[in-house]
Amino acid sequence: MVKFNLMPRDNKFFILFEQMGNTMVMAAEELKKLVNTWEAIDETVAKINEIEHEGDTTTHQIMYQLNRSFITPFDREDIGLLAHALDDVIDLIHAAADTMLLYKVKTPGQRAKELAEIILEITIVVQKSIPQLRQRGDIQQMLNFCIEINRLENVADKIYRSALIELFDNTTDIADIIKWREIYQYMESATDKCEDVANVLEGVALKHT
Repeated sequence: MVKFNLMPRDNKFFILFEQMGNTMVMAAEELKKLVNTWEAIDETVAKINEIEHEGDTTTHQIMYQLNRSFITPFDREDIGLLAHALDDVIDLIHAAADTMLLYKVKTPGQRAKELAEIILEITIVVQKSIPQLRQRGDIQQMLNFCIEINRLENVADKIYRSALIELFDNTTDIADIIKWREIYQYMESATDKCEDVANVLEGVALKHT
């Protein structure tokens, strides 16, 4: 069994990255709840906003540690890329929810619910993959996580394309088209950023085989 070994081992970065993974999943869970129940909208969006702030705080902590650490557990560039990609996922989830509130959209339809489900699924896979950095686990397991993230991103892309087709085919209100096109874009972009996370993780694993 091939292992990848990250040396030196600096737990503070692993702890912060795992915290980011947890925060990302919390945001995705709230987004799914929002589009499926469409109740307590203000409160749910406010909670996602708080979660987004938590993500920003953790990102700042990672960058602070990066700037003051002479030796890091893996490449400094990869640490920065990973931190910002994870933060971007949370930011885009927040943007989707906040835009729904600001635009006062009607009850989300099936495609929004499907995208929210995929966002939750893909963030959970990302969350599961991050501890592999700390555990110095089987490289194939890390690569399997990355493959699954890529698969889910492809599913999200197909749903997004279907959502746009249906939006333009079935909606006559131009304002609604503009609103939902933006919201769908935020949601699909969140999965794109998860794929960016996978690319960084795959690179780290291969570099330290």
